[in-house]
Amino acid sequence: MPKKTKAIKKTDRKKAWLKKVKPSMYELETKEVNRTILIVGEGQTEKLYFESFPVLTLTVKAIDLQGQSKLKLIESTESIIEEHETQFDAVWCVFDMDIKQGEKEYSDFDNAIESGLSKGYNIAYSNDCFEIWFYLHYNFTDQINNRNFYYKQLGEKWNCNYENEGKKYDFCLKIYSLLEADGNASQKDAINRSRKLHENQKKLPYHNQNPITIVYKLVEFLNENCRK
Repeated sequence: MPKKTKAIKKTDRKKAWLKKVKPSMYELETKEVNRTILIVGEGQTEKLYFESFPVLTLTVKAIDLQGQSKLKLIESTESIIEEHETQFDAVWCVFDMDIKQGEKEYSDFDNAIESGLSKGYNIAYSNDCFEIWFYLHYNFTDQINNRNFYYKQLGEKWNCNYENEGKKYDFCLKIYSLLEADGNASQKDAINRSRKLHENQKKLPYHNQNPITIVYKLVEFLNENCRK
């Protein structure tokens, strides 16, 4: 992030070295830093992962709501925006589906996406779980699997019991760097694989899109604002 410039003395303001015909690239870049985005998610895995992106030209405010209905998450996002002094340049809601609740969850999932989109939010939904995004760094799948499959696969790749150890704060904190350092993982491939899944299913009702993760769109946005 660019360093703040020192205050200019009143007596120095007419000096030639302070006169500029055009805004410098430094000034333009400094103005870009003022952009702030809000990411509202269901757990600390998402919060800590997105906060790990080395963004340069924006501020990321990520909030962990610690699990609740999807429609409630949209309502909470609206309250956060209304109560926060910051004017957010973009809002992202990140949540997944819990197939354990059946048809009740289907309705909540679909309605939350529609509600969020109608409010102008970006919705990075996944079905059945956020961990699909991590898995797609390694392999492609278009088979319907429950979250236990992804937990097991990630546990084998990361040499841990993912369901127990992978959800802890210290581990979540290092997932971004872990994926970046793993020669067998590719964020670029994960984006392409996620886009393929989306293209093949986007005409289906949201709850029938499985497996899917729209997290790739948020990742692309963050990448556009990362250090090169």
